[in-house]
Amino acid sequence: MKPRYSLFAYLAGAVAARVGDEMSGPALMLAGFAPARSITEASSLLAAITVSAAVGGPVLGVFLDRAGRPGRLLAGALVLYAAGLGLVLVGLGRFPFAVTLSIAVVTGLAGPALSGGWTAQLPRVVPGDRLARANALDAMTFSAASLAGPALAGGIAQALGAPAAVLVSVVLIAVALPAACLLPARDGHAPDARSASVISDLAAGIRAIIRNPPLARATLASVVSCAAQGMLTACVAVLGERVLGGAGRGAVLLSGAAVCALAANAALARFPHSVAPDTVIRSGALVQAAAYALAASGQPVVVIAAVLMAGVGEGPQLAALFAVRHREAPEHLRGRVFTTGGSLKITGFSLGAAVAGPIAARSLPCALALAAGVAVFAALGPACLRTPMDRLDGAT
Repeated sequence: MKPRYSLFAYLAGAVAARVGDEMSGPALMLAGFAPARSITEASSLLAAITVSAAVGGPVLGVFLDRAGRPGRLLAGALVLYAAGLGLVLVGLGRFPFAVTLSIAVVTGLAGPALSGGWTAQLPRVVPGDRLARANALDAMTFSAASLAGPALAGGIAQALGAPAAVLVSVVLIAVALPAACLLPARDGHAPDARSASVISDLAAGIRAIIRNPPLARATLASVVSCAAQGMLTACVAVLGERVLGGAGRGAVLLSGAAVCALAANAALARFPHSVAPDTVIRSGALVQAAAYALAASGQPVVVIAAVLMAGVGEGPQLAALFAVRHREAPEHLRGRVFTTGGSLKITGFSLGAAVAGPIAARSLPCALALAAGVAVFAALGPACLRTPMDRLDGAT
């Protein structure tokens, strides 16, 4: 009898892949920042590797929903991502910067595999009555990765240089390959890939989000929150250099947020039904907004406290978003819902980083104040919008 794939194997693979992913962003930023001390080039590199997720995520979701063995497809995406990171590292200082940015864009197509693509497989790993707790534990892997990734990136960059930090991130992603390959197969027969075009399947995934009011609002709030988080990330090298005494320390600063996110999610895992996830998403955005506003003060103690506060908002918000997706997404569209939502979040993050980089180069407080305003909109904006289904209900 074939042994059952365990939740432990799922979580171990997720942690390895996501730590590597969380390392890659700060490591690439530090690698891009080091040669010319250019925050604009560094933030452009981060934006490049994340912006293409807008295309890669939905397409990956289509093929995951069609695949009989989605784990093998995820493993292939991990190989592409790891190889692309290595090629970007080789290109820095050797290729024209525009070529290196192009490689980063192609690499980013596989980025959603490490987030939504993996999480979409969770219902096949655990039975439905354990899904709520497993969902909180899965969200904790993101928090753990957010803790370990920037800390490793900053520490290794300080000790051995930014290129070494990028290489370690590649190795960690490669370590997750066996866990991805062995993910459970789809029950029954996989959908017939010839029954519909990729375009129509993409449209079905997008419709599943925008026509479901709770899912649409949760998606919009998470995307805008990620834009604010991208703004903060674009500021960390400058924050580290000006406030904490070193650019590498700025990457380590992000680990402080992850500590609080991990602790908050651990509490949520013990009481998964204590607060409605939709409420947690909005509240988390408001907590982050207050944190970014405090960070604009530039005082070391206040900045550290603000980053810790941001983690308290980020961790439960992510777990709540997963809960809404699992609750609202139809089974046959789950891969598309998770990867499309994840890709939109990554794209929001990249746009936030791209906007904040040049602003931070001129005025760090202005960049952080803008991040706070964006986070406020993430909390309040979606509630003011009416989805197509809302309008339809109002007309009947």
